[in-house]
Amino acid sequence: MRLIKTEDAVGHVLCHDMTQIIKDKYKDARFRKGHVVTEEDIPVLLSMGKEHLYVWEMTSGMVHENDAAERLLALCGQENMTRSEVKEGKIELKAACDGVFLVDSQRLIAVNSQDEVMIATRKGGMAVREGDKLAGMRVIPLIIEEEKLRKAEQAAGDEPLLSLKPYVRKTACIVATGGEVKKGLIKDTFTPVVIDKLKTYGIETLEVVYSGDGVENVRDAVLTMREKKPDMILCTGGMSVDPDDLTPGAIARFANRVVTYGLPVLPGSMVCIAYAQDGTPILGLPGGVLFSSPTAFDALLPRVAADDPISKEECIAMGHGGFMGK
Repeated sequence: MRLIKTEDAVGHVLCHDMTQIIKDKYKDARFRKGHVVTEEDIPVLLSMGKEHLYVWEMTSGMVHENDAAERLLALCGQENMTRSEVKEGKIELKAACDGVFLVDSQRLIAVNSQDEVMIATRKGGMAVREGDKLAGMRVIPLIIEEEKLRKAEQAAGDEPLLSLKPYVRKTACIVATGGEVKKGLIKDTFTPVVIDKLKTYGIETLEVVYSGDGVENVRDAVLTMREKKPDMILCTGGMSVDPDDLTPGAIARFANRVVTYGLPVLPGSMVCIAYAQDGTPILGLPGGVLFSSPTAFDALLPRVAADDPISKEECIAMGHGGFMGK
């Protein structure tokens, strides 16, 4: 930083805001910190009484904060997102549609581990609405060494750090288990709760079938619902460790791949996540979905609706932040 004559400041970067006051009309920063002085700015600055300015000199190998923010934005990806204009060295991203927001957290950490750069995001794996703010990025100083930006770009790799997947699975069938429900001995209060949760993501329930108890009965009900060609199948109840609760076994007989039976998430830890041969998700939902909110089902449903495959490793990682009790 150095003090120079205003007339010599063209091409230099202002180190602080320049406030202009016009009585009864205007009082605000006419030029912001980080502004690159142009020929047209000189008469205005002189009229404001600024005969000398504190500036950063733009030298070879240095990058202005606005240009640096653009380069950080390029690491993030913008599909289904909208960006702000760069302002005072910062750019923000917003959701352009409803969907699930995903973050490659390990690569994001690698980028933020580099000196004088930052990308801040909301938590990945969460449902977002159109217009929600997703991330912001900037460098810390007014100007940054080119080499530091290169290191951040190398840490990010070739793939975007962020993605927003819109909801594409729009229909569901529900298999409600339990002989007492099928016989009408107790009222089915579980299914309406699930249907309401599905509606939140624009998912239509095509049909509900009551299977009764038993592995074969539940499996046959799942097969029957599969003929309706829904985008997902949900089995409610029968997920605990009681001998009569055989829903996980029935799902295993139908599914091509069972990701997990059980999550490190409370409430709703006894969720089962599986996929049919054609990729259709099949979820087994425990009673905690009925009595509590949010639950493991609430955490999983946005990703299922967005057709974002769920891995065993991701299920294990849900333990961090997985205690949802109030």
